[in-house]
Amino acid sequence: MPGPVSQPCLCLVTDRTLGDPENLVHRVAAAVAGGVDMVQLREKDLPGGSLLELAGEIKAAVAGRALLLINERVDVALAAGASGVQLGEEALPTANARDILGEEFLIGRSVHSVAGAGEAMTQGADFLVVGTIYSTRSHPGATPAGPELVRQISRRCNLPVIGIGGINEGNLGDVLAAGAAGIAVITSILDAADPEAAARRLKQAMLQAWPGGSPVMQGETRGGSRVG
Repeated sequence: MPGPVSQPCLCLVTDRTLGDPENLVHRVAAAVAGGVDMVQLREKDLPGGSLLELAGEIKAAVAGRALLLINERVDVALAAGASGVQLGEEALPTANARDILGEEFLIGRSVHSVAGAGEAMTQGADFLVVGTIYSTRSHPGATPAGPELVRQISRRCNLPVIGIGGINEGNLGDVLAAGAAGIAVITSILDAADPEAAARRLKQAMLQAWPGGSPVMQGETRGGSRVG
């Protein structure tokens, strides 16, 4: 069974077009060495066989030091023995994914509204990825929701919330202060010359900004309310 979502959680979402496309596995492993807690393998253009092969390589390189989630592909997550899946709002319903994967896999849900967060919680998601928080080149047409969306969702849902979209060392404190359990990044790490150093700086900034100053694990309490 995969470990719980640590808090604060630094999640790396992959994009092999950034940096050295032929060296994604090495860059992910370096980022994990720098403090990444969760890797979301998000290569939508890869067919199932290639995605499974890449998942196996990343899983071996990470060697249990971080959770590995597969974007959308429940079948690949199952075959690869990953930690779980990350599902978009229009992906397979959480309940159906749970029927396929069982209780031992984590299921994350990407949401963009309070209503979407409530539905994901009702269906049994383990955590939420909320965005787009700030402007980002990966979603140029998206209207940034700002930390307020994180605040609204975290007040209504007792699931860990991970903010995504344009988050960096300079603004991550506002996202965590709004109630986020962590952040998800792409370019801040994968587009850096040294992914390990970039991840280390982000994680250190998160620990310094973490409300209360004491990291927790899923299932413990934060600010008097259950977070997992």
